[in-house]
Amino acid sequence: MTDPRTPGSPPPAAPTADVRDSAFLRACRRESVPHTPVWFMRQAGRSLPEYRKVREGIAMLDSCMMPDLITEITLQPVRRHKVDAAIFFSDIVVPLKAIGVDLDIKPGVGPVVAHPIRSKADLAQLRDLTPDDVPYVTEAVGQLTRELGGTPLIGFAGAPFTLASYLVEGGPSKNHEFTKAMMYGEPDLWAALLDRLAEITSQFLTVQIEAGASAVQLFDSWAGALSATDYRASVMPASTKVLASVASYGVPRIHFGVGTGELLGLMGEAGADVVGVDWRIPLDDAVRRIGPGKAVQGNLDPAVLFTPRETMRAKADEVLAAGRAAEGHIFNLGHGVLPNTDPETLTALVEHVHSASAR
Repeated sequence: MTDPRTPGSPPPAAPTADVRDSAFLRACRRESVPHTPVWFMRQAGRSLPEYRKVREGIAMLDSCMMPDLITEITLQPVRRHKVDAAIFFSDIVVPLKAIGVDLDIKPGVGPVVAHPIRSKADLAQLRDLTPDDVPYVTEAVGQLTRELGGTPLIGFAGAPFTLASYLVEGGPSKNHEFTKAMMYGEPDLWAALLDRLAEITSQFLTVQIEAGASAVQLFDSWAGALSATDYRASVMPASTKVLASVASYGVPRIHFGVGTGELLGLMGEAGADVVGVDWRIPLDDAVRRIGPGKAVQGNLDPAVLFTPRETMRAKADEVLAAGRAAEGHIFNLGHGVLPNTDPETLTALVEHVHSASAR
């Protein structure tokens, strides 16, 4: 893999002792914690009025390239909810846009690719990514680590399969028919595509870690569309390559997918330190599927946030109880915060998880 570091550049400052000793990083390392740490996917998003205010009139991809705005949006849920970790505000297609892929994020639709990848010649769209392609990421991560103090920052990227699906389909897909047709019918082209995406994703995560991120999460949003057999043969090698590429940095690696109950063991086997679990399977069942030596993350159904507070607390207690089966547990939703969620409910949930799980 091409080394994305600038020759002669100084190494990033080591995380402060306070960050290393945070409840979130301790749980990732399967160490004792003062309370179960909690953060939310899409916590810096449409449910916050302050987010909507600062994003007003700014396109999604543009907002992901403005360091001051990235910093502000990433910090908003930490200030409001007192979560135990911040998640870097970006989008999974940012590295593709940065290397020149002609795409846009259309409101109400999602990423749309102008020239879908359907042949070997189309792979020419996918060149290596360097830090010079994403200076706004390096700058924003640096700003954030200074602002966050003892709160860890999670970097993230889209996994090769999910990125491939967008690129091959040309946009979001329910059935992934073109993607699977390539995977089954043109296995050499498919392998070459995923290998290129693994390189780009590895480089994108490396930029974030070298700038100061304390952990990373690899999102495989569409992996639940695969059988375990297909995942192992045609997808897992690329995800393994990504996770292995950043192993030497010693930061926890979280791997999450939607509808991946049948794939949890394989996702851990791919190299994750923490396996994210959606709401479709109880955490204690997930722990058995994943096996020893891994922490777990999850997995309250996001819809529970629309119930009365006493119901929400009871459901959260069920997740906490199931999570005790794990060697380490990070409380999260089973997917992202829904746009119409009341922010005060999220704040109340954080307070409840902290108090109910206090050691």
